[in-house]
Amino acid sequence: MNGHPGFYELTKKMNSTHSAKNHDYAKGGDALGNFKRVSAIKRLYPNMDWSSPVGVCLGYLLKQLDCGMWMVSEGYEPEVENYKARMIDVAVYSLISIILNEEE
Repeated sequence: MNGHPGFYELTKKMNSTHSAKNHDYAKGGDALGNFKRVSAIKRLYPNMDWSSPVGVCLGYLLKQLDCGMWMVSEGYEPEVENYKARMIDVAVYSLISIILNEEE
C-alpha cells in the first residue's frame, strides 16, 4: 500500500468515529436520517436565515434535539453522548441563541 502510514491510521479512527456517531444519530434507521429529519424541520421555516449566527446556532440545537428524540423514539442507549448530554447541549444552544439574537 502506498501513502503515509499515519494517513491510514487516521482513516481507521475516522471509520470507528463515524460508526459510533452514526449509531447515536441513526440507530435502527436510515444512516443519513438525522440530516433528512433536521432538513425537514428547517423547511418548515422558509423565511428563516439559517446562515445567520442565530440560524446556525438553532441548527446545532436541532441536531442535538433530533438525536435525543431519536434515542427516545427508538429506545436505545447511545455510544458517544447520552440523552442527558444531548439535552444539556440543547439548553446551552438555547441560551447562546438568546445572546446572538439580542446582539443582532
